[in-house]
Amino acid sequence: MNESVVLPLWLLLLVLAGAAWTAYDKLLLPALRWFVRGRVNRVLEEVSSRLRIGVRPFQRTRRQVLIHRLLGDPKVMAAAESFAAEKKLPLPAVLATIERYAREIVPAFNAYMVFRISNWLGRKVSRGLYRVRLGYVDTAALAGVPENATVVFVMNHRSNMDYILASHVAADQAALSYAVGEWARVWPLSALIRSMGAYFVRRNSKDDLYRRVLECYIAMATQAGVPQAVFPEGGLTRNGLLGAPRLGVIDYMLRGFRLEGERDLVFVPLGLNYDRVLEDRTLLRSIDPNARPTNRFWTVWNTLGFVVNNLRLMFRSGWRRFGYACVNFGTPVSMRAYCAERDIDFQTLPAAERKLAIGELGGHLMAAVGRVVPVLPVPLVAAVILAREKAGISELELKAEVNALIERLEAAGAHTYIPRKDLDYAVGVGLRMLTLRHLVDESDGLFTAQPIELPVLRYYANSIAHFLPKAAEEPAGTLVAA
Repeated sequence: MNESVVLPLWLLLLVLAGAAWTAYDKLLLPALRWFVRGRVNRVLEEVSSRLRIGVRPFQRTRRQVLIHRLLGDPKVMAAAESFAAEKKLPLPAVLATIERYAREIVPAFNAYMVFRISNWLGRKVSRGLYRVRLGYVDTAALAGVPENATVVFVMNHRSNMDYILASHVAADQAALSYAVGEWARVWPLSALIRSMGAYFVRRNSKDDLYRRVLECYIAMATQAGVPQAVFPEGGLTRNGLLGAPRLGVIDYMLRGFRLEGERDLVFVPLGLNYDRVLEDRTLLRSIDPNARPTNRFWTVWNTLGFVVNNLRLMFRSGWRRFGYACVNFGTPVSMRAYCAERDIDFQTLPAAERKLAIGELGGHLMAAVGRVVPVLPVPLVAAVILAREKAGISELELKAEVNALIERLEAAGAHTYIPRKDLDYAVGVGLRMLTLRHLVDESDGLFTAQPIELPVLRYYANSIAHFLPKAAEEPAGTLVAA
């Protein structure tokens, strides 16, 4: 009875590991889930009273359920069978590929992450780097958007800060779901972004099977009323000009819209602009045929150098924020009204006519976005200095010409943000930003552009070039891309 039992060390470790796993699986994990679920529910109850567009049931649905729903979609199943027959592959192997695509695409929305962490972090980062301003808002038109509508914010794409800035200014409107490119599919960034409701998109994918899975997910989210944000240009502008729309995601959204359905699909134009874009030189380098090839090491090294330099300035009390960042909200475009005006139904149009109609809609939306791109101090000052080419300009002349340019822009329908409603101060801000970066030099009271920095100046001037269509016919060096 009192005899001792001797166990080998390996067996003892195995028993302890099994006991630890059982405790984790049966006690710790359920308790953790209960704790997290309780906090999430409290957050949802709190934000439901202040959000303009509430969190939809689709966003609260467990990710695994959404994946299974996507796998069982009749269109996805038909695509799988067609692909298996065409490539002579076993259907289970094709379904496994589709499941991998679905797990890659479908987000894992976490209300606590979005409303407690992401919104707080976005506010701190945005306001820490820029003087963030909400400019023009078509308040009356936005108030008329039905509460149950599927709202999609369409915006120009100038910087990777766009995601943070747009989410920050729309924090009291909705929890936005973004289409995010391959750059974010890096652990642990991918898990963080997925928890904020974003879904991953492979840009320029030629895989028909993948595109069908993506199409079905976006159509499902649209039908469920999930508020989304999309960049019609498809990627960052490289030269500062508004780009032509690429309409894949918008086309997929329209596949989830029914004229007779319970929800309207409403596109809200959103324009963003910055006094400084953090990636400006990198973007310009990507289109410079004479630039030396770069690799990932160079990119990381260059980014670290930028961060270290700004930290050095902070320690010396010489750091300044990167000027103003402004967001404008334009007049919503209701698809029910749009289709009624043109007597079309995207669901019944033949393929060729549908393609043309989607292209026309894309042009309409991009023009609406262009009309609400904010005009900020740096683009104004850059445009005037470029127009002088090599001739210098005094600060007094600069203010007079900026004022004249503002009048031309506002006559074209632009919304100009003048800080403190003080033109002298605005010109001073723009001039200080450009001189601190050594894009503009001062000599004997005259300001001239640094010849080597002309592409950077054009990049900023190009952000307002679409308001001045005659600029494209003027000599290079005004508002035209390099």
